[in-house]
Amino acid sequence: MTATGPQPKVTKQSATRQQVLDLIARLGIGTAIPSERQLSADLGVSRLTVRAALDALAREGYVVRRRGSGTYVQQPKIAQELTMRRRGMTPGSRTLSMETELAGARLGRLLRVSPSEKILVIKRLRLADGETMAIEALHLPSALVPGLEAKDLGGSFYELLRDRYGVDIASGTQAIEPTVTNEEESAALGVPLHSPAFLFERTSRDDEGRTVEYVQSVYRGDRYRIVTELSRPQS
Repeated sequence: MTATGPQPKVTKQSATRQQVLDLIARLGIGTAIPSERQLSADLGVSRLTVRAALDALAREGYVVRRRGSGTYVQQPKIAQELTMRRRGMTPGSRTLSMETELAGARLGRLLRVSPSEKILVIKRLRLADGETMAIEALHLPSALVPGLEAKDLGGSFYELLRDRYGVDIASGTQAIEPTVTNEEESAALGVPLHSPAFLFERTSRDDEGRTVEYVQSVYRGDRYRIVTELSRPQS
C-alpha cells in the first residue's frame, strides 16, 4: 500500500473559479459570460461564491467587469516571467523614430558619458502577435553603434549588438512603477488617455562593466502583469 499525504482542500470558490475558467476557454475574447444569477443556477453554488470567483478572475486578468453591462472574456495578460515565445506568441517591434542628440546632464549620468557626447534615441513599439504591448525609448552612445540605421532594427536589438558590434549585455538594473499614459503614449498604444500602465526603467552593462543603454518603456496595464518567483535563501 502506498501512503499518501493530506490532499489540498478544494473550496467552493476555487472549484467555481476552475469551472468558470473552463467556460472562458470555450468562449471567444470579448464574449459576455452568463450573469451571476445564471452561473449560480448552472453551477449549483451561491451568487456570493460566483461573485468571489469572478472577482478573482478579474484581478488575474481573465475577465473584465463592466458596470451596467456585464462580465466579458479578456485577452490574457502576458506575465513577465514568461517570454512571448514561450507563451506561443510572436514578438515584434516597429520603429517610430531614430534621432541623435547630446546626452545632457541626466542621460550623461545614466550612461556614464560626457554631457556633450552624442546619444542615439530610438523609439519603438513592442508587439505581441501584432498587438501593441509597449512603447520604448532606447538611449545609447552613438559611438557604440556606428552606421546603425532604422532598417536594421526589425529583429532582436541585443542580437544586433552582439553580432554586428561585438557588445554582449551581461547585467542590468531595472525599476518598475505604476503610471498612466500621456497623450503620445496613448496614441501609440491605442488606449485612452491616462490609461493604467507600468513604467520600466533599465540600464544595461556589458561584460566589461560599461553602461551600454538606458531604456524607458511604458507597458499597457491591461495586457501585462508582473509575476515574481520568491524563494528562501539557502543557509
